[in-house]
Amino acid sequence: MDQRVSTVTCEVTAHVSVAKGSPVPLPAELGYGITDPYAVRLSLGSSTCRPVTWFFARDLLSGGLGRATGRGDVRVIPGYGRRPGSLRVVLSNSAGTAVVELAAREVAAFLRRTFTLVPAGTESVHLDIDGAIAALIESRR
Repeated sequence: MDQRVSTVTCEVTAHVSVAKGSPVPLPAELGYGITDPYAVRLSLGSSTCRPVTWFFARDLLSGGLGRATGRGDVRVIPGYGRRPGSLRVVLSNSAGTAVVELAAREVAAFLRRTFTLVPAGTESVHLDIDGAIAALIESRR
Protein backbone atom coordinates (compact mmCIF):
# COMPACT_ATOMS: atom_id res chain seq x y z
CA MET A 1 0.00 0.00 0.00
CA ASP A 2 1.31 3.46 -0.95
CA GLN A 3 1.76 5.60 2.18
CA ARG A 4 2.77 8.66 0.21
CA VAL A 5 1.28 11.99 1.25
CA SER A 6 -1.14 13.26 -1.38
CA THR A 7 -2.48 16.46 0.21
CA VAL A 8 -1.21 19.50 2.07
CA THR A 9 -3.36 21.66 4.32
CA CYS A 10 -2.66 24.70 6.47
CA GLU A 11 -5.05 26.28 8.95
CA VAL A 12 -4.69 30.06 9.09
CA THR A 13 -6.54 33.10 10.32
CA ALA A 14 -7.81 35.28 7.51
CA HIS A 15 -8.77 38.92 7.94
CA VAL A 16 -11.63 39.51 5.52
CA SER A 17 -12.80 42.96 4.40
CA VAL A 18 -15.74 43.80 2.21
CA ALA A 19 -16.68 47.20 0.81
CA LYS A 20 -16.69 49.85 3.54
CA GLY A 21 -16.12 47.29 6.28
CA SER A 22 -13.44 46.69 8.87
CA PRO A 23 -11.46 43.46 8.57
CA VAL A 24 -13.08 40.51 10.35
CA PRO A 25 -10.91 37.59 11.50
CA LEU A 26 -12.14 34.23 10.20
CA PRO A 27 -10.72 30.73 10.41
CA ALA A 28 -9.48 29.62 7.03
CA GLU A 29 -7.73 26.69 5.44
CA LEU A 30 -5.36 26.49 2.51
CA GLY A 31 -5.41 23.14 0.73
CA TYR A 32 -3.57 21.41 -2.07
CA GLY A 33 -3.95 17.95 -3.54
CA ILE A 34 -1.93 15.88 -5.94
CA THR A 35 -5.09 15.06 -7.92
CA ASP A 36 -5.44 18.74 -8.93
CA PRO A 37 -1.77 19.73 -9.06
CA TYR A 38 -2.22 23.17 -10.60
CA ALA A 39 -4.69 24.50 -8.03
CA VAL A 40 -4.84 25.55 -4.40
CA ARG A 41 -8.00 25.84 -2.31
CA LEU A 42 -8.84 28.67 0.08
CA SER A 43 -11.79 27.90 2.38
CA LEU A 44 -13.11 30.68 4.59
CA GLY A 45 -15.27 29.91 7.62
CA SER A 46 -15.50 27.30 10.33
CA SER A 47 -16.84 23.79 10.65
CA THR A 48 -19.98 25.20 12.32
CA CYS A 49 -21.01 27.03 9.16
CA ARG A 50 -20.66 26.11 5.53
CA PRO A 51 -17.31 27.52 4.38
CA VAL A 52 -16.90 29.60 1.25
CA THR A 53 -14.29 27.97 -0.97
CA TRP A 54 -12.25 29.37 -3.85
CA PHE A 55 -9.92 27.42 -6.13
CA PHE A 56 -7.18 29.19 -8.06
CA ALA A 57 -3.75 28.59 -9.54
CA ARG A 58 -0.91 27.63 -7.21
CA ASP A 59 1.42 29.71 -9.40
CA LEU A 60 -0.81 32.74 -8.85
CA LEU A 61 -0.52 32.42 -5.06
CA SER A 62 3.21 31.76 -5.26
CA GLY A 63 3.87 34.69 -7.59
CA GLY A 64 1.86 36.98 -5.33
CA LEU A 65 4.40 36.60 -2.54
CA GLY A 66 6.77 38.84 -4.49
CA ARG A 67 4.62 40.97 -6.78
CA ALA A 68 1.00 41.71 -7.61
CA THR A 69 -0.40 38.92 -9.81
CA GLY A 70 -3.69 37.95 -11.36
CA ARG A 71 -6.54 39.47 -13.28
CA GLY A 72 -10.23 38.96 -13.03
CA ASP A 73 -11.74 36.97 -10.17
CA VAL A 74 -8.57 36.39 -8.15
CA ARG A 75 -5.65 38.74 -7.60
CA VAL A 76 -2.80 38.33 -5.12
CA ILE A 77 -0.87 41.31 -3.75
CA PRO A 78 2.14 41.16 -1.41
CA GLY A 79 2.25 43.11 1.87
CA TYR A 80 2.38 46.85 1.91
CA GLY A 81 2.28 49.84 4.26
CA ARG A 82 1.35 48.99 7.81
CA ARG A 83 0.99 45.26 7.08
CA PRO A 84 4.22 44.26 5.30
CA GLY A 85 3.98 40.66 6.55
CA SER A 86 0.61 40.11 4.94
CA LEU A 87 -0.56 38.80 1.61
CA ARG A 88 -3.80 40.09 0.13
CA VAL A 89 -6.00 37.79 -1.90
CA VAL A 90 -8.68 39.82 -3.69
CA LEU A 91 -11.70 37.70 -4.59
CA SER A 92 -14.35 39.06 -6.95
CA ASN A 93 -17.60 37.72 -8.35
CA SER A 94 -20.98 39.06 -9.39
CA ALA A 95 -21.93 39.59 -5.72
CA GLY A 96 -18.97 41.86 -5.02
CA THR A 97 -15.37 41.85 -3.87
CA ALA A 98 -13.70 40.64 -0.69
CA VAL A 99 -10.14 41.27 0.40
CA VAL A 100 -8.62 38.39 2.35
CA GLU A 101 -5.41 39.09 4.24
CA LEU A 102 -3.23 36.14 5.21
CA ALA A 103 0.12 35.96 6.98
CA ALA A 104 2.70 35.80 4.18
CA ARG A 105 4.99 33.60 6.26
CA GLU A 106 2.26 30.95 6.69
CA VAL A 107 1.38 31.06 2.98
CA ALA A 108 5.07 30.69 2.04
CA ALA A 109 5.45 27.67 4.36
CA PHE A 110 2.31 26.09 2.87
CA LEU A 111 3.59 26.65 -0.66
CA ARG A 112 6.99 25.12 0.16
CA ARG A 113 5.17 21.97 1.26
CA THR A 114 3.13 21.89 -1.96
CA PHE A 115 6.25 22.27 -4.10
CA THR A 116 7.90 19.45 -2.15
CA LEU A 117 4.90 17.25 -2.93
CA VAL A 118 4.68 18.31 -6.60
CA PRO A 119 7.67 20.32 -7.85
CA ALA A 120 6.99 23.18 -10.26
CA GLY A 121 6.97 21.96 -13.83
CA THR A 122 5.96 18.39 -12.93
CA GLU A 123 2.24 19.01 -12.43
CA SER A 124 1.22 17.33 -15.70
CA VAL A 125 2.84 14.07 -14.58
CA HIS A 126 0.25 13.85 -11.79
CA LEU A 127 -2.81 14.38 -13.99
CA ASP A 128 -4.91 11.35 -14.85
CA ILE A 129 -6.21 12.52 -18.22
CA ASP A 130 -7.39 9.05 -19.25
CA GLY A 131 -9.31 8.66 -16.00
CA ALA A 132 -10.90 12.10 -16.37
CA ILE A 133 -12.00 11.35 -19.94
CA ALA A 134 -13.40 7.96 -18.88
CA ALA A 135 -15.35 9.59 -16.02
CA LEU A 136 -16.70 12.25 -18.37
CA ILE A 137 -17.83 9.65 -20.90
CA GLU A 138 -19.42 7.56 -18.16
CA SER A 139 -21.30 10.59 -16.78
CA ARG A 140 -22.80 11.22 -20.25
CA ARG A 141 -24.33 7.70 -20.45
